[in-house]
Amino acid sequence: PGPVGIHDVPEITANIEKVLIDRIVEGLTKEIVETGKSSAIVNPEECVFTGTSTEVSQHFTTREWSDGLLIIPPTVELITEFLKHTKIPRHDTVATLLPDQRVATPWNIAVNGVMAGCAPEHMPLLIAMAEALGDDRFALNMIGSSSGLIPFAVFNGPVIGQLGISAGPRTISMGINPVLGRALGLMIKNIGGYRPTSNYMGTFGYQLGFAIAEFEKESPWEPFNVTQGFDPGTSTVSLGVTNNWGPSPGAASTDDLGGADTALELLSREIKKKGRLYNYPGIGPNAEHVMVTLLMTPSVARSLAEAGYSKQGVKQYLYENTKMPIRDFEWVLRHQSILGRTVREMVEAGGYPKEFLGGPDDMVRILASPDILHIVICGDPNRNRVMVLEGGHTRPTTKQIRLLDK
Repeated sequence: PGPVGIHDVPEITANIEKVLIDRIVEGLTKEIVETGKSSAIVNPEECVFTGTSTEVSQHFTTREWSDGLLIIPPTVELITEFLKHTKIPRHDTVATLLPDQRVATPWNIAVNGVMAGCAPEHMPLLIAMAEALGDDRFALNMIGSSSGLIPFAVFNGPVIGQLGISAGPRTISMGINPVLGRALGLMIKNIGGYRPTSNYMGTFGYQLGFAIAEFEKESPWEPFNVTQGFDPGTSTVSLGVTNNWGPSPGAASTDDLGGADTALELLSREIKKKGRLYNYPGIGPNAEHVMVTLLMTPSVARSLAEAGYSKQGVKQYLYENTKMPIRDFEWVLRHQSILGRTVREMVEAGGYPKEFLGGPDDMVRILASPDILHIVICGDPNRNRVMVLEGGHTRPTTKQIRLLDK
């Protein structure tokens, strides 16, 4: 019980001996009594409730089937319209989602899409998102962390124009993006099996999932999905997670620093502010997966490209130049993590690079590799903004979107 991170050793010991052991024994030995109130639905096409739209929303909220907002009632008629946009049989397995090992099928994917306010033609996007959620790379079973990981989707390719996904100003708030982000969150809850305060443990709760599209025609670089291994012109969705949204500082030119130099310095400064900083230098098989997503407007990207930087060049620069004194990093490790080790102990255990064995004032790189950085070009092309999103436990996971006529 309680926050282990700020308990002293005697208190932790007492809680283990007087509380935790008894709970473990009870959990392993107490007879399970069936209540007869299982919420499992044997027939997924069975009508579970009849009433007005408001009454349906209230029923779904009570059963923890929604995100607390009003939903579109997922009637059989609406679900059937969604199923017309996929060739996959309605109850075939698309993916198996953790933590509850529940099967995602076109039917229950459509249910969540309807609830979120999606249109039937969005069905291929929803199926691709479900496939990504089921991929081991995404590690869906890990995102219930109390740090509050928020899922998001990045769209690339012709599907952006075909279906009207917003890549420009106010991208997460425009077009069909809000309903796609909401559908992603509903699938995680209703198919994956996450429930707030049970296994979805965000300390301060969660924002709704969000969706963006890369502003490919305004970008000087290759699209994000190409860096993920897909051919140019392929429609894809990439899923990731973040602990934060904002702020978005502006990169301004000055007499001593051009726009590109300022942008690089801003990104470096923003990376060093993040809460998972102690995981960033992690190396070896036991290092936690981290992903740092750099959002930048097209104007900032062009400034960097004109200065000679490619996407990979930006990542390499930040890898080499995002540094801090060992003294400051030691404080972060000791007081922001529960690893219980010093920097030296982390190096000796093979968890940090050997350069961390230097003196307190020595500057060290805090990124293990350029590869934990991911760049997406989006937002208002007439603004000079950047944003750094940090996430843990997972890696960006990309799947191809297949429209029915392709």
